[in-house]
Amino acid sequence: MTRRFFFPRWTNRFVVVLLIGILGFGAYAGAVTWFAIDPQLINVGYSPRQPLPFSHEVHAGKLKMDCRYCHNTVERAGHAAIPPTATCGNCHSPKDEQGIAAKAAVLTDSPKLELVRESIETGQSIPWIKVHNLPDFVYFNHSAHVTAGVSCVSCHGRVDQMAQVAQVETLSMKWCLNCHRNPDPHLRPVDKVTQLDWTPADDPEFEGMTAEEVGALVREELDLSPDTSCSTCHR
Repeated sequence: MTRRFFFPRWTNRFVVVLLIGILGFGAYAGAVTWFAIDPQLINVGYSPRQPLPFSHEVHAGKLKMDCRYCHNTVERAGHAAIPPTATCGNCHSPKDEQGIAAKAAVLTDSPKLELVRESIETGQSIPWIKVHNLPDFVYFNHSAHVTAGVSCVSCHGRVDQMAQVAQVETLSMKWCLNCHRNPDPHLRPVDKVTQLDWTPADDPEFEGMTAEEVGALVREELDLSPDTSCSTCHR
């Protein structure tokens, strides 16, 4: 006579635990996927701590330095260049072997600028951390936007008020398309592109006009017609 096999009683609880585990893992995987593909949740507010505390609030805000002094390729190249340490050295050059600093040198003994002085002496680049990242399959040209009257503010926000730069826009495809379909609110006179605090109300030439009305004038003057085809960004 064949003995029948019976599962132990504890396996009943195991099945319940297994089902809960499967459901929990499914919920976890769904949540991770949702956060991973939603730019609004994963990118806005991203503000990595840089290897040294460079403050745009001080340089672009208090000192009114033009963005192009450091990012000097934005008007003629696709990428906004990260300034070489030599640019920093124009103001923050280290002391020479005799311990004498250049007349224009600022904060030559500041411990916060130790990495700048070290980079100037060794020639090794400062490992800045990129804040605004786009997927590799997306093509974006800074010069095409800057020379068309799109201010730095439209994409990067008021960096002149940021002690540490943070991403303020989603940089998503929908966000880009919305601007291409209705560019007027984001356009301003080309010579005001890097004047981050500029508004029509402060400019006698455009007194009484809204930003969108000024943008419409700029669009007509420059004969702009932003493309919304896929090949514009996906090349």
